[in-house]
Amino acid sequence: MTYSNTQLNHHQIATLGKLGSATIYEAQGAIGAIDSTIKPLARSMKMAGPALTLQMRPGDNLMIHYALLHARAGQVLVINCDGFTGAGIWGDVLTAQAQKIGLAGLVVNGAVRDSDAMIDAQFPVFAKGLCIRGTEKKQPGTLNGPLLINDCIIHPEDIIVGDADGLVVIKQAHLDEVIRLSEMREEKERIFKEKIMTGASTAELMGLHSVFNQLGLNDPR
Repeated sequence: MTYSNTQLNHHQIATLGKLGSATIYEAQGAIGAIDSTIKPLARSMKMAGPALTLQMRPGDNLMIHYALLHARAGQVLVINCDGFTGAGIWGDVLTAQAQKIGLAGLVVNGAVRDSDAMIDAQFPVFAKGLCIRGTEKKQPGTLNGPLLINDCIIHPEDIIVGDADGLVVIKQAHLDEVIRLSEMREEKERIFKEKIMTGASTAELMGLHSVFNQLGLNDPR
């Protein structure tokens, strides 16, 4: 079994956090959005790091304890429980271990519990739901294989970026190019906002008047 050696430097982490998930998604061609029902426990939560992927049986969290034996600082643990929210597979004790390791954050296509404790600990957790029910510890799973969450495929070492807007995945080989394109998009939007303040409209800046005409919409120009 092969485990990720990808690491992000501090500059890359800061840049990805500043750019944000929505800008990155648009800049890389409107791809890579992870299920929008997976939300941060608190709006202030942000994270960026290479994925350590885990496919688990719903209602059983044995494989999390195994995964944390292999996890390394800076990684984002991405857990697929096939969207099952009938049990909280992660709580405050696992959070303590994750922070001791130095994980950058957690994504769960399923439910967690002890949410207040995780918010207080300032550990970034993105989950589909909350559930107070516990889990069994009996079933096997797959560590560091590809995950399919909704219509998004996540491979080990893919870069995960999360914030209040949602989650996006970047192919590791494309990271530098995606950052470049995202920064270009940010600059374009900065210029748009400057022009709006001097009287331009979004319709003008985006060349939408011809579309209005084609659709027979009244153009007040």
